[in-house]
Amino acid sequence: MDQLAAESQGQYRIAKLNVDENPQTAARFQIASIPTMLIFKDGRLIDRIIGAQPKQAIAERLRLATRSAA
Repeated sequence: MDQLAAESQGQYRIAKLNVDENPQTAARFQIASIPTMLIFKDGRLIDRIIGAQPKQAIAERLRLATRSAA
């Protein structure tokens, strides 16, 4: 995630949330498995990636999700 953030040149904003320290937020977004990545655009949840994924797969999902939600 940190590499993707650095390589995105500001295109994506990536934040991490500790679900043990933030159970209400985890419940709000129905996070049941770790890792879970939520992709938002313009404040709307547009995609969800559950489970460990290769960097390239995440980058492709980000590209597709942000493009299709445009």
